[in-house]
Amino acid sequence: MAPPIVNATVQSAVLAATSNLIAQALSAYRNEVSLVIDWVPVFQFVFYAIISTPPNFMWQDFLESTFPAYHMSPTKAAVASAAANDEKALEEEEREGQLVEPKLNVANTLTKTVLDQTLGAFGNTYLFSLYIHSVQAAMDRPLGTPLSTPDTSALYLASLLFGLGATATAKRIQYGSVSWDAVVKTSQAEFWSIVVAGWRLWPAVSIINFVFIKSIEGRNLVGGLAGVIWGIYMSLRAAS
Repeated sequence: MAPPIVNATVQSAVLAATSNLIAQALSAYRNEVSLVIDWVPVFQFVFYAIISTPPNFMWQDFLESTFPAYHMSPTKAAVASAAANDEKALEEEEREGQLVEPKLNVANTLTKTVLDQTLGAFGNTYLFSLYIHSVQAAMDRPLGTPLSTPDTSALYLASLLFGLGATATAKRIQYGSVSWDAVVKTSQAEFWSIVVAGWRLWPAVSIINFVFIKSIEGRNLVGGLAGVIWGIYMSLRAAS
């Protein structure tokens, strides 16, 4: 059985591909044109999911271990029995496992939500912007190549990744030609608009995760499903 972090990464990659494909379909519908799947942005989003999920998984694990969502608290029955000094009832409740129960730690939940929506959101937003703008520049489309079918898109992606069928205008991923000053300026310019847009979705997702979902794997699934919506938004934004 694969480790949870591996399962989470595979799951995120599948959801990233799904969100980008949906975004392409929505864009085609909005522009009233036929859908032609472009595998280049699909790859870009899937690859980002693969490299970003492990550190985000560890971030969520750190938050939970540092600020546990639940702590054990005496049950109402145990408190009543103790108040009445009823040792027999307490022994019975102990045998039945009813002395204590998990109780939501409100302070920890709020702390995790704030940290996740500030430090976590800031880091994820800025790193994604740096990634997407740099990889788009490094995988720049050659002039005169519209990639008008899924086949031509797949072949062009193969030429970028493996040099298959490479031409003078399509030679692997060219990170050496990226203008990092321009990438950084663009990332800084769009930073707050993306963060504010994210605050319309992710705080609710964080609270649902921290309050109702107890495992990191389960939280990653909930986050991944919400991420499909977010991924559609970011895919449409990256394509504009």
